Amino acid sequence: QVQLVESGGGLVQPGGSLRLSCAASGFVLDYYKIGWFRQAPGKEREGVSVISTSNNSTYYADSVKGRFTISRDNAKNTVYLQMNSLKPEDTAVYYCATDHWTPGWAQVVVFEGFRFGSWGQGTQVTVSS
Repeated sequence: QVQLVESGGGLVQPGGSLRLSCAASGFVLDYYKIGWFRQAPGKEREGVSVISTSNNSTYYADSVKGRFTISRDNAKNTVYLQMNSLKPEDTAVYYCATDHWTPGWAQVVVFEGFRFGSWGQGTQVTVSS
């Protein structure tokens, strides 16, 4: 069973940093792409960053380039999102997702040409003074 669990969210002041973690189970992380997405109230879910498989290619939304860094630790089956210089507009629920297809795919979001449909439960990030 594919399972993703996010952690690391919280309340931070503008300019601060957070590191989100996405712990994967039920599949081998090395073989699949992992993406970070976010959804603010009243807005659609949007792609933030993706890390690819063996070559570890990374992709970022323009709004986070230079501030966010995605990385993976295959030994721990975990992907991280380091978020620096946070802004109030970064406030959202952050989700990680994988392109590992299962019959349980319900919501599919496309980012950088990749389709993601297995989701974690999300972690809240609030940037406010």
